[in-house]
Amino acid sequence: EVQLVESGGGLVQPGGSLRLSCAASGFIFASSDMRWARQAPGKGLEWVSTILRDGRTLYADSVKGRFTISRDNIKNTVYLQMSSLKPEDTAVYYCAPGSNPRDDNYPGKGTQVTVSS
Repeated sequence: EVQLVESGGGLVQPGGSLRLSCAASGFIFASSDMRWARQAPGKGLEWVSTILRDGRTLYADSVKGRFTISRDNIKNTVYLQMSSLKPEDTAVYYCAPGSNPRDDNYPGKGTQVTVSS
């Protein structure tokens, strides 16, 4: 059974930083592409970033240059380092295996990020 546990969210001021973590189990993590998406209040899911199994990374234009995705194949964990945060980054953030940005299957509960002064 695929299990994903997102953590690291919280309340941060505009311009601040947070690092999200996603602990994965139930599948071969090192052989899997991984992605992050977010859902803002009253809006649909928005793909944020993907890290491929070979380490290549992809970003949505809205976060490019501010967010960095990384992975630790020993810890079966994918990270999302978020910097220069804006109020519009406020959302619940989810991770999932796979690289399809249009896949809306996110089994975890997500972690809430709130950017506000």
